[in-house]
Amino acid sequence: MGRVTSRKAETITTGAGLLFSPYRLNGLVLPNRIVMAPMTRSRARQPGDIPTNLNALYYSQRAGAGLIITEATQISQEGRGYAWTPGIRTEAQRDGWRLVTDAVHRAGGRIFLQLWHVGRVSLASMQPGGGPPVAPSALRARNTRVFAIGADGLPGMIATDAPRALETAEIGRVVDDYRRAAGLARQAGFDGVEIHGGNGYLVDQFLRTTTNLRTDRYGGSTDNRIRFLAEVARAVAAEVGATRTGVRLAPYITFKDMADPEIVDTILAAAEMLADQEIAYIHLAEADWDDAPVVPESFREALRARFANTIIVAGRYDPARASRILDAGHADLVAFGRPFVANPDLPRRFRLGLPLAQFDAATLFGGGVAGYTDYPVFDDKTD
Repeated sequence: MGRVTSRKAETITTGAGLLFSPYRLNGLVLPNRIVMAPMTRSRARQPGDIPTNLNALYYSQRAGAGLIITEATQISQEGRGYAWTPGIRTEAQRDGWRLVTDAVHRAGGRIFLQLWHVGRVSLASMQPGGGPPVAPSALRARNTRVFAIGADGLPGMIATDAPRALETAEIGRVVDDYRRAAGLARQAGFDGVEIHGGNGYLVDQFLRTTTNLRTDRYGGSTDNRIRFLAEVARAVAAEVGATRTGVRLAPYITFKDMADPEIVDTILAAAEMLADQEIAYIHLAEADWDDAPVVPESFREALRARFANTIIVAGRYDPARASRILDAGHADLVAFGRPFVANPDLPRRFRLGLPLAQFDAATLFGGGVAGYTDYPVFDDKTD
């Protein structure tokens, strides 16, 4: 393979501790505690939002992760908000994902599918019949854009459209969309699924007082606001098993107009509910920009007290910081997103203290091989 020095590199210092030790996620044995975090790449085949052999190669190149969690994947056309992202709502998409799971398993990896409904973070042009996106309440997300095809036919970042509020009678249909998508994921050969409950998307919109102004049984009190997540988790677990169902939550991420002073207490209540359902893991998405809010130790301790099963954390982690949070018992696994984009052999680089390549931001969304499957593994024999 080519040498990594063709890209800007960063030398890292390997931390000690549990990061490279095996972990048992219920019946699934992970060879290390390094998780590949979900990262939208917008490379599904069109029309149809169908995964292909290119996606299979991308994920299989990264099968050295203890666990791969796929990019966010639409459970329905209504749940679609970004161009060229894959779905898990049709048999063709299921069969496309089968290419991915087969390739990852042949490479010795383990892979979960992330289930995604964007809610209000969408455009009418992406919705069935060109209608408005749906949300808990008819509140447009301020200062929020999605990667989509514009009126000029070119891709770019476009401001979201105003949503309509879901009728109470419709919510069961949306829950069933999650259930059906989980069933298709099981048929596609995934080892499990993760419900995307963070980052300003539909589940998160139900959880927050600032985006959920409902007066029915899905709004108002904390118990009512976590009801949608509870029903989705129960429906998904009925298809794939609670021990193969995870949930991603993001209390300290407030972009997409999602600031809410009550969200931390709501997330802790949701954690208790997920513990009661014996959900396999909570995946805590932490902000990863320079001036991001710090997750306090008190929250980590409160979360662990309420949820005894696996906790995954994702944010601006390096091996040393990852090892510290594992050693402290605040997490069991650590997920890495952008480092995995440019470093398909990331666990090996971490373990040996090898330089990290930096990803090309211009090729993150859309395109083909360039910036996707052409990042080389580190060739330490010639470097």
